[in-house]
Amino acid sequence: MKTAQLATLKFFALLFILPGLAGLIVSAMISTHYLDTMPRSPVIQELRTVPRNIHGTVVYQTEKEDRKLNEIEYGSVGVFLIGLVLGLTYLEKWGAAQVQDADEEESLTQSHS
Repeated sequence: MKTAQLATLKFFALLFILPGLAGLIVSAMISTHYLDTMPRSPVIQELRTVPRNIHGTVVYQTEKEDRKLNEIEYGSVGVFLIGLVLGLTYLEKWGAAQVQDADEEESLTQSHS
């Protein structure tokens, strides 16, 4: 694989890994906020009837809050996994290129001996 292709692969791996990781951090911050502010029992008047287990504590949220946090969590995991696969592919291709370069150097050294 050419150097330019490897650089592009690395760029796209980081392009997905970093926002995915940021999204996971944001979802953890939202969960912590929910844990601190949400009621521990359903509040029907506020439509807080959807349970969420956060570190062993059940809090009750609205359907909209539940959907929002699920979208952030699942979306972030998906984006992160895409970046992880691209990163692992980059590392495999980079390693193969390193081996090929070393083999070419060795054959050049032997032919000049």
